[in-house]
Amino acid sequence: MNTTKTIPTAQIIAGRPLADRVAVVTGASSGIGAATAERFAELGAKVALVARRGARLDALEDRLRASGGVALALPTDITDREATLATAARIADELGTVDLLFANAGVQLISGISDLAVADWDAQIDLNIKGTMNTIQAFIYSLEAAAAAGGPSDLIITSSTAAVRYLEGFQVYSATKAYLTQLARLLRMELGRKKVRVSAIEPGMVNTELPDHVTDETASKLMADLIAEIHVLRSEDIAEAVAFVAAVPRHVNLTEIHILPTEQTI
Repeated sequence: MNTTKTIPTAQIIAGRPLADRVAVVTGASSGIGAATAERFAELGAKVALVARRGARLDALEDRLRASGGVALALPTDITDREATLATAARIADELGTVDLLFANAGVQLISGISDLAVADWDAQIDLNIKGTMNTIQAFIYSLEAAAAAGGPSDLIITSSTAAVRYLEGFQVYSATKAYLTQLARLLRMELGRKKVRVSAIEPGMVNTELPDHVTDETASKLMADLIAEIHVLRSEDIAEAVAFVAAVPRHVNLTEIHILPTEQTI
């Protein structure tokens, strides 16, 4: 069983290796997105915070600015293509050329296929796949321009261990994440020639609010048991891995990182 004890800090990167970089984080209102935005700012990047929940973004913006960081909160529904393009234009005007995109926004809604939870299917496809594609559309030229100018340029996509594992009830969610992992692999073939690095981050069980969206009782119990029985990942653990991907020298591309809690076996 999981016992209460002090867990060491996730931070291993020092200094300001992201200084002068302009980063965009989607899904920045909570969890991995918020933790990564905070870490990017600590490491020197100017950070655009993108998510639907404006109040949470404003609070994060205030925290980052109070700590000396540069942050811009931009409430946006990335399933809306035109809204996403408008947000990208504002970021370009206020922060400059984006050279670090963390396409992180996503939702997990688990159910048996016979439940015909078609609204949940659509929500996952719309956000996890279409939202990511809208985000890429909005920033791809900026990433290419940054690389052409001689600096580092990163497209980092949050996938999941579910992309490569078989978990009952996860069929639609897993399929959306498999799409993202394969997308990252194929984008790297095209963008690597342009010196844009492409990476997929595939976390296992992370103690975020994502499992709270799960209504299927079996899946909810599975996740609750994992959290109770093992030391699951924290958002800060993933944030440090993402920051490391962006901080390595320009000629180094960490293409696919699968991160599991040490004790997670499923």
